[in-house]
Amino acid sequence: MPEAPGSKARPADADARREPSSGALQAARLAATFSVAARDPVSGTLGIGVASHSFAVGSRVPWAEPGTGVIATQAFVAVGEPGSRALALLREGLGAARVLEHLLAADPAPALRQIAVIDPDGGVAVHTGARCIGAASHRARDGFCVQGNTLPSETVLDAMAAAYEASRGDLAERLLGALEAGESVGGDLRGRRSAALLVVPGAAGSAGGSRLVDLRVDDHGDPHAELVRLLRIRRAGERFEAAFQSIASGEFDAARAHFADAQKRHPENAEYSFWAGVSLANAGYVEEGIAWLRQAFAAHPCWRELIARLPSAGLLAEDARLSEWIRHGAR
Repeated sequence: MPEAPGSKARPADADARREPSSGALQAARLAATFSVAARDPVSGTLGIGVASHSFAVGSRVPWAEPGTGVIATQAFVAVGEPGSRALALLREGLGAARVLEHLLAADPAPALRQIAVIDPDGGVAVHTGARCIGAASHRARDGFCVQGNTLPSETVLDAMAAAYEASRGDLAERLLGALEAGESVGGDLRGRRSAALLVVPGAAGSAGGSRLVDLRVDDHGDPHAELVRLLRIRRAGERFEAAFQSIASGEFDAARAHFADAQKRHPENAEYSFWAGVSLANAGYVEEGIAWLRQAFAAHPCWRELIARLPSAGLLAEDARLSEWIRHGAR
């Protein structure tokens, strides 16, 4: 049976009575891994973070849909993916526990599976099959759960749960913190090669798109550090998009702050300086725009060539000072 929040013991071996056949093993893909899934109680956002020694763990473990729920399918993952089936059941209004019961009842080899389900209300249900490679277990708590197999010990799960419970703020950051805590005490027994982070809105049709964060590191010597770097870049991109929205609404001080924040978060990307300059120049702040553009030009000559092509595309305002500057090589 699914485990209720607050429990930590491995489930009884009822599923072991259905012996997995060789066919069941052949029809499954090993996803030895550890993961954390959660619903943020403040924003309602749903998310999952996962790490593994396996290649591209993000392609088969995490599932999430706005306003529907989040699922982790790991250990020996059935071909046909119970993740899509779980999302369909959640859409019908079933809670996490009922969804997991349906999945296990229809599974010919539940002893091989490790499945976690969180519904849009924060209901949690987790199953760790008796035949998952040890150490294998989970911790189900109020609004979140951690689960793993092929671990050096269950200390990995305890560390993850403690780190998540102690953290506050942005859900993506909290998920990363839990993964880091698990990694710090051993993580995957085999080492580390891939990781993924997926966060979706708590309500369908929310502003910002269907996936607030969707990052994968398929193969890397330090996948967690790379995931942290990618999230930093993602946050820079969010600030960049916010700057354009502020420009469109005439809030130029807010736009300046967003452009500066984007550049601070990802200083290696001269694109932020370039389009900040173009946007401010087009809004009539020509000298300020030129100052931003010079930063981009100092990074690479391609931006100087690109600025000369924008007027014919209708993307740069007709301004005598700006036109003269471009004609003289945008120095």
